[in-house]
Amino acid sequence: MNNAFLHGDLDEEEYMEVPKGILNLSNKVCKLKKSLYCLKQASRQWFSELSSTLISLGYQQSKNDYSLFINKLCTNITLIVVYVDDILITGSNQAEVEHVKQHVHNCFGIKDLGRLHYFLGLEVSYISEGIILSYKKFTTEMLKDSGLLDLKPVSTPLPLNYKLNPEEGDLLSDPTYYRAMVDRLNFLTNTRLDLSFTAQTLSQFI
Repeated sequence: MNNAFLHGDLDEEEYMEVPKGILNLSNKVCKLKKSLYCLKQASRQWFSELSSTLISLGYQQSKNDYSLFINKLCTNITLIVVYVDDILITGSNQAEVEHVKQHVHNCFGIKDLGRLHYFLGLEVSYISEGIILSYKKFTTEMLKDSGLLDLKPVSTPLPLNYKLNPEEGDLLSDPTYYRAMVDRLNFLTNTRLDLSFTAQTLSQFI
């Protein structure tokens, strides 16, 4: 999506200083009509704008995942996944896919990157039997960042019958690293269901 955050309309009054280089003898400020990238609410306003556009086209926002939009028509289905300014569109009716792409382009301006190969760390490969989803690069980088890349593999992500206790051990001086690693581990559960219990357990200590 081109300049996504600049499309969001503001619900409240926001002002900014006049940019440098513009003559401002009366020392006035600018009242914003649209959001800017530096505003805290920019992401929310942009998503609201995009959501309204998709809903007006007949798409329904998923109750389980608000970033997923679904359009069912007879036996056809079209799915749209939104992550900030990255959008993934797929469906059983190519005409509808092209229609929604053109409409969104007319409203906001998009860059069509073609067939999906990489999305949020997820690698997509195409073979004659279907599609392969993999987090190989993402996983390798995660293991490298955590210093675990050269360790031997184990049969289970956590030792059997192992109990974690929040009262044991020393508190981390900076829990940011732990939170980031658990967050990345949660991403992997999309293709590695065997990690779900471990990710859920570690998430309890965020």
